[in-house]
Amino acid sequence: MGTDSTNHSVVLSAQDAENGTGVKPSDMLLLALGSCSGVDVISILTKQRKQVTGFEMRITGEQDAASWPRPFRKIHVECTLKGEGLTEKGVARAMELSHEKYCSVGSTIAGVAEVTYSYQLIHEG
Repeated sequence: MGTDSTNHSVVLSAQDAENGTGVKPSDMLLLALGSCSGVDVISILTKQRKQVTGFEMRITGEQDAASWPRPFRKIHVECTLKGEGLTEKGVARAMELSHEKYCSVGSTIAGVAEVTYSYQLIHEG
């Protein structure tokens, strides 16, 4: 079990027959990138007075299978956003700001893995 600086916990484990109940540590990196970027994107859009009523993120990664410790070489972050007043330009800019300026996890893995982003808008109203 891992506990963060604010006492929130997550179960981590290897993915074998005896320990398959938690998150693999390498997948935790993808979750960290997604949550860091997601918080940024929602915060930026909220400050722009956009009403986001739905937000889903899918993060996929390709690890270097040829060598240990199998670092991620490619990571793709795909967002689906739902709401009123969302524009292609606004969402693209929010994602760009997160990627280039605000997300500390993304900044940490920059130069090790190629990180790409895409999004889909579902308009309401």
